[in-house]
Amino acid sequence: MPAEQPNNPLHGLTLERIVVALVDHFGWDGLARRININCFRNDPSVKSSLKFLRKTPWAREQVERLYLATFASR
Repeated sequence: MPAEQPNNPLHGLTLERIVVALVDHFGWDGLARRININCFRNDPSVKSSLKFLRKTPWAREQVERLYLATFASR
């Protein structure tokens, strides 16, 4: 059983929830302006973005940082 992570603000959030929240907030164009990766620019979808982000740690880190910067203070 994984240990609890009280200091991890992303604990309990799936990558899909993070991407959907960012798309709802910024839209695909706004997200592509903030994070310059092709999965947000060319024929974007949640499914293709998740596939790319799961395989690309640096891109996932950027998405998680944007999520925290946008929603952590709420």
